[in-house]
Amino acid sequence: MMRKETGEFGSMRRTPQDAAFAIIGLGRFGMAVADKLSEYGYTIICCDRDAEKVREARNLTPFAYVVEHMSKESLDEIGVRNCDCGIVCIGSAFDVSILTTMYLTNLGLKKVIAKANSEDQAKILRQMGAMTVQPEKDSGTRLADRLMYNDQIECFTLDGETQIHTLKVPATLVGKSVAEVDSRARYGINIIAIRHDNDIMTNFDPDYRFRAGDKLSIIGSKRDIERFEDRNSDD
Repeated sequence: MMRKETGEFGSMRRTPQDAAFAIIGLGRFGMAVADKLSEYGYTIICCDRDAEKVREARNLTPFAYVVEHMSKESLDEIGVRNCDCGIVCIGSAFDVSILTTMYLTNLGLKKVIAKANSEDQAKILRQMGAMTVQPEKDSGTRLADRLMYNDQIECFTLDGETQIHTLKVPATLVGKSVAEVDSRARYGINIIAIRHDNDIMTNFDPDYRFRAGDKLSIIGSKRDIERFEDRNSDD
């Protein structure tokens, strides 16, 4: 059963950020994600079975809904199909989290991110095609920062520490050359590929100057990548 608390999401107008997120579950983690994405100007819809949490979320978005029984139909009814990314923030009932992840995938969302409370849970969710976050490692605010800053970041973990990230070039680096950025010496990371439009360069010249819209594939430790992101924030 689903009770609408606000207007129709299907007829929404996109924000200047031109992306929409569905946040399923409004606990502390989910509310932190919603708060930050709303602050960045993204369109969000959110739902929870707790009417009080939904009322609180209405301070962030007009698209807040009470969903008492999670199902593909109830999620479709509130407009989740129109979103670019779904974020499953259900932690206490893992079976519900699994089903919700499956529903979002079946509704055709381009990207699904699911909260996991353990590495075993994360492995199961990844097998279903979802990216995962673990609250003890990633805060809701940091997840929202990455979704905004990295323009739908892609992240692959090679081992317990080394990661490959694909991200939008920060505005602070536009116009600078690869040599000037000197990512290895300054941040401890390596740029392994640069994508501009449909061209992917893996053997690029050190004099190449970053252009708006470029995407970088970088490799390094999680800590060094976060340091690179923090120091080159567009804020």
